[in-house]
Amino acid sequence: MTNLFRRYLLPGLIFQSVIIGGGYGTGREIVEFFMTHGPLGGLLGLGVTAFVWAVLLAIGFEFARIHQGYDYRAFFSALLGPFWRLFEILYLLIVLLVLSVLGSAASEMISQAFGVPGAVGAFILLGAVGVLAFYGGRVIERALAWWSVLLYAVYGVFLFWIASSQGGAILSALERGTVTGPWMLDGVRYAAYNLIAFAAVLFVLPYLRSRKEALASGALAGVIGIIPGVFVFLAMLAQYPEIQDETVPVLSLLQTINSAWFFVLFQVVLFGTFVETGIGIIHAVNERAASAITESGAAFPRWARFVLASFLLVVAVFLAQAVGIIDLIAKGYGVLSYGFIAIVIAPLLTIGVYKIITAQTVNIEGK
Repeated sequence: MTNLFRRYLLPGLIFQSVIIGGGYGTGREIVEFFMTHGPLGGLLGLGVTAFVWAVLLAIGFEFARIHQGYDYRAFFSALLGPFWRLFEILYLLIVLLVLSVLGSAASEMISQAFGVPGAVGAFILLGAVGVLAFYGGRVIERALAWWSVLLYAVYGVFLFWIASSQGGAILSALERGTVTGPWMLDGVRYAAYNLIAFAAVLFVLPYLRSRKEALASGALAGVIGIIPGVFVFLAMLAQYPEIQDETVPVLSLLQTINSAWFFVLFQVVLFGTFVETGIGIIHAVNERAASAITESGAAFPRWARFVLASFLLVVAVFLAQAVGIIDLIAKGYGVLSYGFIAIVIAPLLTIGVYKIITAQTVNIEGK
């Protein structure tokens, strides 16, 4: 990878990789946070999410660069001081929630597509995430970046294909111009809970060398992160409003495309997004554990990364089976989004900005 790619595009691609499975992969999340506000209201909400991400990631990337906060413990210790453990508690709760959604979606997708027990999908997800966790940062970095490039291509073809055959229905939905409910609030809430991905991006931020690179990379990450969501939203308008009742809306859309090879390709890429999100959020936990163990003078072996990843996934799969994907998304994401607003967004926009300005002043006076 070139330096320009690592500094300006890689953080955004990693961010998009981590949010995709829990944020866009099934289409269910798009329904809950955006489509319920109507076609135009949903697009406005997506715009709010992109703006919030761009601002917060730009500030967060610069804060991480200044304070060398390249794992979430170091970052939030610098931001929140002794209260950083509030973030860790919130993060672990949403890790289990997102992994539960991924396990449920993987099980249902594999079961519907190939007629096998849902446990097969969960087992494949567990194995793929565990292997990537075992090999660590560099392998994860490359896997997430290049799978994101493939995902952009496939999602683009997906939207083009749906629009080519059902473009009239999409335009008709947009022409109604419906805007209902608190679309701005849901745009902020969606941006908030998906900031779980911020912790997973920290490990690639050491590539940033200046304020310009940090701010530009963060702003680009907001744009890179939202584009797949816009693709999915527009495609889903082809079956609006009926598609809102589907458990996994993207599968309903795929069934309208009479192409066996693309159906299989999309399923593979979609399953890969579940792996991306799973390994991204688990790698952040592994990095946190590794830093703590290293401070004690011991080493964090590869097998421990695999074991920790497997443990989190197994617990999450049991949670998914007990609750169900629709209830997990509708209730769990909404509640925890307020936690992220209080513990991440508000401190970053106040304490974080203040410490960035203070650090700049100190550096100028020091010179």
